[in-house]
Amino acid sequence: MSKVIISSLYDSDEFKMACRQFDQAADAINLPEEIRDRTKYPRRCVAFALPIKRDDGSVTVFEGYRVQHNLSTGPSKGGIRFHQHVSIGEVSALAMWMSWKCSLVGLPYGGAKGGVIVNPDHLSEKELERLSRRYMQELLPFIGPDVDVPAPDMGTNEKVMGWMMDTYSNHVGHIVPGIVTGKPISLGGSQGRREATGAGVAHLVKRYLEDMKISVNKATVAIQGFGNVGSETALALANYGAKIIAISDWTGGIYNAKGIDVQKAVKYVQYQRVLKDFDGGEAISNEDLLTLKCTVLVPAALQRVITPGIAAKLQCKLLAEAANGPTTNQADKVLDKRGDIEVIPDVLCNAGGVIVSYFEWLQNRANYYWERDEVMTKLFKILDKAKDSVEAQKRKFKFSRRLAAQTLGIERVASAKQSRGLFP
Repeated sequence: MSKVIISSLYDSDEFKMACRQFDQAADAINLPEEIRDRTKYPRRCVAFALPIKRDDGSVTVFEGYRVQHNLSTGPSKGGIRFHQHVSIGEVSALAMWMSWKCSLVGLPYGGAKGGVIVNPDHLSEKELERLSRRYMQELLPFIGPDVDVPAPDMGTNEKVMGWMMDTYSNHVGHIVPGIVTGKPISLGGSQGRREATGAGVAHLVKRYLEDMKISVNKATVAIQGFGNVGSETALALANYGAKIIAISDWTGGIYNAKGIDVQKAVKYVQYQRVLKDFDGGEAISNEDLLTLKCTVLVPAALQRVITPGIAAKLQCKLLAEAANGPTTNQADKVLDKRGDIEVIPDVLCNAGGVIVSYFEWLQNRANYYWERDEVMTKLFKILDKAKDSVEAQKRKFKFSRRLAAQTLGIERVASAKQSRGLFP
């Protein structure tokens, strides 16, 4: 039996949750003991101090991380999160989930994730640029377009990716657009990347509603989280004909049984930065939004928001996990026992972002760029193939959909590690 000594470094609710999911999946497919710990635990983690000069001349030292979970199937891939509650345990869990996600949809990547403990709203644009460039500077010994390719995540965006690409390119002496994805189009970004995750969520929601014999134009949708993923999901589903009845961010939510004008809400947030005081409906709390009666519930914010108590009160027919790890292990048991809610698990549901990041990386390497329609057609084809493989695994072994998706992702990573052997 393999033995592993892991310090308290990764200790967090998120990492424990990811490990419990892994153990359940490993047991389900009888993964050999000698490969389990090699597949489960991160290959490498880096922590660093990030001193930056503030606009008033003072210096603040921030703490940053990068976790590369799996390097056996290709360069590691994953976003960089700027948030005040980031921890290395959270980042490690996100990197682990990214490994299964990339594997599930057939990308030649391992999983990674990065983060900085900071509230980006408390930084000026110049301070944000200094922090972004310093983060990339500290990462230089550990990344490269064939080693680790960062992308935007919560609190970062295409502008931040542009600064990071420029920092790396200045270091090596020539432009390297493939060092990051999610860049501005003018710097080698891909058409469709900004909306990719939300568009993918909406596409899968539409496909699963069809399986459930529910017309999308008769569906009502509640979305928790109105950042990039939540807003793009809302726009895409509204375009399909669904009625968006509730949206929210960290300041609270808006409910309108007749339907929310999503375009108006997006424009409001562009100027106000938050949904607070948006006049498109009545105020509602985030918790009340989760338990609204609706056809589709889309958690698109932080992880672990669907607790056992919330799971027991859900009134949706389809739970589409646009966020990473929104449903706790205990809540999963409640949903399994209920048996009346279909779940699109996160490793499938929100894979659109990393798929189009892969397309961007390919285009950068070839220096040949695709039109948006070609990007979206290729995206939906890969998502449909992954959905079909998950459904086949679910039927074959009588697994839950989450277990089916995770066993497929984990099995492929473990197989690659076994095939490569153990370097002395």
